Amino acid sequence: MIDCLVMGDSIAVGTAHFRKECAVIAKSGINSTDWRKKHLSSMPNANTTIISLGSNDWDKLTSKNLHEIRSKITGKVYWILPSPSRKPQERQVVIEIANEFHDTVIDRPKDMSTDGIHPTVKGYKELAEKTK
Repeated sequence: MIDCLVMGDSIAVGTAHFRKECAVIAKSGINSTDWRKKHLSSMPNANTTIISLGSNDWDKLTSKNLHEIRSKITGKVYWILPSPSRKPQERQVVIEIANEFHDTVIDRPKDMSTDGIHPTVKGYKELAEKTK
């Protein structure tokens, strides 16, 4: 078992820059379907897992994918929520799954880039601090 894993999309990539002690299985632009297909069978067990998935989903499989991924995790889990203005349905799915498993949900930081999706450097630092 490893101590810490950061997994998911570009938000996970950015957060991982400030959690250097964590293993990372993240790729910018990846959706939950592709992440599940590529990484679920080889995902290591971790004491702490930080997940950012759902923001790049464009199909109706978000709930199924995220639930399947989450069911394989045994340690403490932090979910970074998708943007409320761009992905309200995926955001709700994350909240429901987190509640089911008694996980911690982390909302987007105040310091966001102009695209409204990605945090600034200060925002990524804030996300990383909230997962410790």
